[in-house]
Amino acid sequence: MTVLIILAVLVIALVVIVPLIERSNFRMSNEQMSKLGRWILPLLVIMLTIQLVMHYAE
Repeated sequence: MTVLIILAVLVIALVVIVPLIERSNFRMSNEQMSKLGRWILPLLVIMLTIQLVMHYAE
């Protein structure tokens, strides 16, 4: 039941947030996107490591 509630909240958030972002005309330059892109993979690795530690520490 909890999973269904989480999925419902995510779908509602997408239905509300995506049109708001499209209306705001928010644009990022290629330079800004490359700066953010540099952080994504290292943050994903850190997140995965933390999740594995938490899983095995139980």
